Amino acid sequence: MNLSVIYALLIRYLVLYTRNWVRCVEIIFWPMMDLLVWGFLMIYIQQETTNEFSYKIRFLLGAMIFWDILFRSQQSVAVSFLEDIWTRNLLNIFVAPIRVYEYIMATCLVGLLRILVIIIILTIASIGFYSFNLFELKWTLLPFFVNLLIFGWSLGIFTTALIIRWGQAAEALAWAVPFFIQPVVAVFYPVSVLPEWIHPVSWSIPCTYAFEGMREVLKGNPFSWEYFMTAIGLNLVYLTLCGSFFAHMLSSARRKGLLTRIGSQ
Repeated sequence: MNLSVIYALLIRYLVLYTRNWVRCVEIIFWPMMDLLVWGFLMIYIQQETTNEFSYKIRFLLGAMIFWDILFRSQQSVAVSFLEDIWTRNLLNIFVAPIRVYEYIMATCLVGLLRILVIIIILTIASIGFYSFNLFELKWTLLPFFVNLLIFGWSLGIFTTALIIRWGQAAEALAWAVPFFIQPVVAVFYPVSVLPEWIHPVSWSIPCTYAFEGMREVLKGNPFSWEYFMTAIGLNLVYLTLCGSFFAHMLSSARRKGLLTRIGSQ
């Protein structure tokens, strides 16, 4: 692994944000809109319900912030690839002596930096608007944060592989893929409310354990090592499979000349 290559790619993607202020606004705008909508909905429901039920409403804000971690980490990886298409830089990237895992590592690091910015902004805003600090529980939520980040990377790598295969016609998948799984991964409600036949599907996806674990912690229950370790194991499987799929799609695209077609669109 050549760290200088990864660093160069990382700087290349970060420079894009310094050259266009609209990209920076986009990082902040949508997470803030989600926070404001869900937050004011939470306040309204709290005013209309009993204290026992309103306590559970705080789960919505925690779930929204956690979902944004997953969604933005996936999107950052996929959009970094699309940036190379939009700027007609794709061929330059893959003509250079860059290994697949170096490219993936660089895009994942871009996603990590974007997520850190978003988390800081959302945490400050949620404290200011709603007196709600998700991370007042300190380290107990950090392991679930990491699991969501890793799974988001896996989805981003998978999405990028699909775009390599089908070109810009599939670029909408950069925003759509996470929402395909959202109904079954228990983001805003526990797995128990889903039909029984969906439970095996839900528990086969690592982010389900993160959302369930987050709710347990917010209830005041002990940190679930079972959820954490299961999520880690599944994440390693998904990351390996998605990385292999990406490498296969990239190799196939090179053989068939698809990269040239995508890069010149």
